[in-house]
Amino acid sequence: MSDRVISEAAFARLRELRAFDPEAIRHAVATRTRRHLDSGDGRLFIVAADHPARGALAVGSDATAMADRYELIERLAIALSRPGVDGVLGTPDIIDDLAALGLLDGKIVVGSMNRGGLRGASFEMDDRYGAYDVKSMISANLDFAKALVRINLGDPATAATLEATAHAVTAAAGAGIPIMLEPFMSSWRDGRIVNDLSTDAVVLSVAIASGLGGSSAYTWMKLPVVPDMERVMAATTLPTLLLGGDSGDDPDETFASWQDALALPGVRGLTVGRTLLYPPDGDTAAAVDIAAGLVHSSLLAKDPS
Repeated sequence: MSDRVISEAAFARLRELRAFDPEAIRHAVATRTRRHLDSGDGRLFIVAADHPARGALAVGSDATAMADRYELIERLAIALSRPGVDGVLGTPDIIDDLAALGLLDGKIVVGSMNRGGLRGASFEMDDRYGAYDVKSMISANLDFAKALVRINLGDPATAATLEATAHAVTAAAGAGIPIMLEPFMSSWRDGRIVNDLSTDAVVLSVAIASGLGGSSAYTWMKLPVVPDMERVMAATTLPTLLLGGDSGDDPDETFASWQDALALPGVRGLTVGRTLLYPPDGDTAAAVDIAAGLVHSSLLAKDPS
């Protein structure tokens, strides 16, 4: 990545703010220019970057791809500059960096809530809420909340995670903040947590997650694209964003699967991170542009800029 979007001077100013003017960072988040959720076509394209806080730094075979924070912020800056990108999903450290660099004006900001189930930890299913809570999102004027909901029927820690998520949904609804839930049926396998991506498992996870909280009025789903996606979308009336996951070896196949799923009733767009930020060819802008074209095909056709 030879042509940098963020200068070394800008990063130096960010470091100075973090050391000696932390209030300026809080101010930058809370006073950024906000926008309505709907950009005109009823769809959303959110770039996700909350993986590092859970200790998930790998992309494909590169175990530390997301470890360089300056590189991650640079790639996010590229993504946020592209037409059709509506916003970003992140933990407070990521959102604070982006706001302080002036990259969040006119963007939807989604706060990630539970990152306590660290990847590879013995307590991974005890997925505690250690990042944003509803009170801090109100203070920061965030637009959306997100929670990971891994359901492991063989691990008692799941019960506490479900209860905490229910409280988060209730609080978000009370504050009028939309909250996207990312549910999976999960299990321990050879000492690690594996998500079941069969259609039946995704349908079951949707049924369980949809009922969490005292009101579902502000609840959205964030779901993987799996075979027979029509059956998944028949399981809920909640607005749904598709998640990206790891694209594997064939990006074209991934984009095609998103395009098919985006045509289904109830699907409102994409929330994708690693697949687009770290594509196999390294061209973040090109990958983001393809995805934006899939989500906002009608809008971008009218406004090719």
